[in-house]
Amino acid sequence: MIVRPARAEDAAPLVALWNPWIAETAITFSTALKTEAGVAADIAARGAGFQVAEEAGELLGFATFFPFRSGPGYARTKEHTVILSPRARGRGAGRALMTAIEAEARGQGVHSLFAGVSAENPDGVAFHAAIGFREAARLPQVGYKFGRWMDLVLMQKFL
Repeated sequence: MIVRPARAEDAAPLVALWNPWIAETAITFSTALKTEAGVAADIAARGAGFQVAEEAGELLGFATFFPFRSGPGYARTKEHTVILSPRARGRGAGRALMTAIEAEARGQGVHSLFAGVSAENPDGVAFHAAIGFREAARLPQVGYKFGRWMDLVLMQKFL
């Protein structure tokens, strides 16, 4: 497995990887499916802040970071997303991706990373705890999907 910066040609496989998580699970509160053009624009805008894990030409997952909130006072705090294919879970891809984006974030002067994890994703909470993130807040009933309200767990790691 290799971890590398995402390229424009990764947009289609990333959409195919990401959209089932959006459409079928509560790990994200979003209901808006990703498009190839949107993902390609994110890749172009984020550069090495958008990393993919690849094995034998197959994308196993990705991690990326982006502004936590707007405004210059938040410039050194970022939020991230990490998504793996079901086949990649438990194989170290998530840790490798997070190591890569944390290194890139440090290089850009980022002070802390946040993870916004659905409380309905205990594996996501456990993963982040295992790599040094700590729960900073639990926001009750801020997400709505599948006809129900869901809590958001904000986890933070100082770099």
